[in-house]
Amino acid sequence: MDSVRKEHPDKKLLELLVCPLTYAPLTYDAEKGELISEKARLAFPVRDGIPIMLVSEARQLKDKAPGSAE
Repeated sequence: MDSVRKEHPDKKLLELLVCPLTYAPLTYDAEKGELISEKARLAFPVRDGIPIMLVSEARQLKDKAPGSAE
């Protein structure tokens, strides 16, 4: 199987989801297949079109938050 089709989550579902830690809105990064919580600095994976909203499965974002002072 040469090409794997990435499934994107439903847009209506994305509008309802918030970060489980901060309750802040999430942004979808289609290229990486992740839901991003800027406030918590976490990236939640989306597998087979299903967002995995577990903090234990999230990736910590390394770059500094936009607009943060330094």
